[in-house]
Amino acid sequence: MASFLVSEAVNYTPSKVVPPQVPREIRGVWVATVANIDWPSTNGLTTAEQKAELLALLDRAAELKLNTVVFQVRPACDALYASSYEPWSEYLTGTMGKAPQPFYDPLAFAVEEAHKRGLELHAWFNPYRARHAGAKSITASTHVSRTHPELVRSYGRSLWLDPGQRAVQDYSLNVVMDVVRRYDIDGVHFDDYFYPYKEKDDSGRELDFPDESSWKRYGAGGKLNREDWRRQNVNTFLRRVYEAIKDTKPWVKFGVSPFGIWRPGNPQSIHGYDAFAKLYADSRQWLQKGWLDYCAPQLYWSSKSAEQSFPVLLKWWAGQNSSRRHLAPGLDSTKAGGSWPIGEIINQIQLARRQAGTSGHFHWSMRALMRNQALTSALAKEVYQEPAIFPASAWLKQGPRPGPPNLKVTQAGAGIALIWAPGADKPDTALWVVQTRTRNEWATKIVPAKTLQISLPDPLPEVIAVTAIDRYDNAGKPGVLGTGKK
Repeated sequence: MASFLVSEAVNYTPSKVVPPQVPREIRGVWVATVANIDWPSTNGLTTAEQKAELLALLDRAAELKLNTVVFQVRPACDALYASSYEPWSEYLTGTMGKAPQPFYDPLAFAVEEAHKRGLELHAWFNPYRARHAGAKSITASTHVSRTHPELVRSYGRSLWLDPGQRAVQDYSLNVVMDVVRRYDIDGVHFDDYFYPYKEKDDSGRELDFPDESSWKRYGAGGKLNREDWRRQNVNTFLRRVYEAIKDTKPWVKFGVSPFGIWRPGNPQSIHGYDAFAKLYADSRQWLQKGWLDYCAPQLYWSSKSAEQSFPVLLKWWAGQNSSRRHLAPGLDSTKAGGSWPIGEIINQIQLARRQAGTSGHFHWSMRALMRNQALTSALAKEVYQEPAIFPASAWLKQGPRPGPPNLKVTQAGAGIALIWAPGADKPDTALWVVQTRTRNEWATKIVPAKTLQISLPDPLPEVIAVTAIDRYDNAGKPGVLGTGKK
């Protein structure tokens, strides 16, 4: 049992009061670096300017009581971190292969600063895109198109890795796992880019992806048609990524954000783009097979859209979640206050909370939360009044839950200082939840793992509880102190 050291000046003693459960909800936001969409605001900023912008993004996420930041670290076989596999991204300095000066590692900086604010940091990779159509920099000598041109295909105005090659799978898997091993990230994330969206020729005719050579190699003894073979290539890679992460750091989550319509006609009223047939993305199977920890389908349509209805699609996705993974729709928050009223995003969050089988939501993208004061004010007032923790993942193999922390209360001016230390069972702590009951009202504060002391001003609470949250998002047993007052 935890020991409690209590100042005589403040009469707190161990209490049997049970604090309320902390809300569990994924509250995420994407931070896109490709084409400098969200960060940095332009290439060529100084290191100090880049850091200041990134801190402002993380501060806003914390102020809004979000809990997850999805940070794009590999837009197109380049890196926003120190990589031995791929060159520095041009979106940092304007030149592919050129490191920031003075040197720093943006991913290491983002992880450290996110964790200081009690935020999860998920590293977002594009597994196959090798060069963006809008790229301007000269291709670095260390880029895969130069070091391994046999893996790369020219398609439209872009370059892509060929998913039909096992060597491509190995290459991208190595890139992902290098980050998993070297950085203290909380998750790995893919978006909706698998096989590329169809390019067109000058006459407007769709071009097929140029994978003839890898298809012919498969065709010698294969049993699948070309479309099913392409889907199998993606399925195999996703499963390999998931299993490799779990074998290395099982608490690191794997999430995918597919196009919001699996196939038109599912359900019957839904019409639109067929990602199954054109991106070769069988996202329903990934969810049903449990090859991911969370699925964030991009439901970028309004509640009033007849053919792409947000609530209809959300209900359909929830109905496919037979493996009971986390389901958190992506919301197009960039439309709020423009083509949509602000209330549409608020309504979608509330719809997600009411839909059984849904675990939260993600905002596309951070620029909306940085620039749209009306939206952030509405979010803070209407749906983010209290903090929330990422839901626990019951399917992951886990160790013992954290024990109750040791608490100490001392007088500190007009208030008190609350100090704590981990209990006897000390699995890695990700967060602390500090709960206080004052005049019969509970308040919750999420505290970073390295913080072990906070001040509590007057009026003094009659009950104080501190609970450890481990790397799997499980809550331990709380340490609780009380004054004995009802």
